[in-house]
Amino acid sequence: MTILISGMRFYGYHGCFEEEQTIGTRFVVDIALTTSNTKAVETDNIEDAINYVSVYELVRQVMDKPTHLLETLAGRIIQSVKSTFAEVENVRVKVCKLNPPLDNQTDYIAIELEG
Repeated sequence: MTILISGMRFYGYHGCFEEEQTIGTRFVVDIALTTSNTKAVETDNIEDAINYVSVYELVRQVMDKPTHLLETLAGRIIQSVKSTFAEVENVRVKVCKLNPPLDNQTDYIAIELEG
């Protein structure tokens, strides 16, 4: 089973340039969690499922800590989710930086990482 949480929006101070670290910008994060645990399918009980709100909070906590690289953000998100949810076998994350400092010629830049 794959759980998708798409379009999580954050404001953060990630980047290598001083302006990015001072002014900040908007980010969008998509995440896919793979698990073989399908108990919730049978029980209809939230206790048997991966709590989406908890996943969002983990991502928010990572996004709240300034970093230089999107690669680092994606890696920290994967590590946080996998260490919190033992039933998650694989995590794929996409971190998009909206309005990157490229002379307004690009909508976003993104990193996709899986682990």
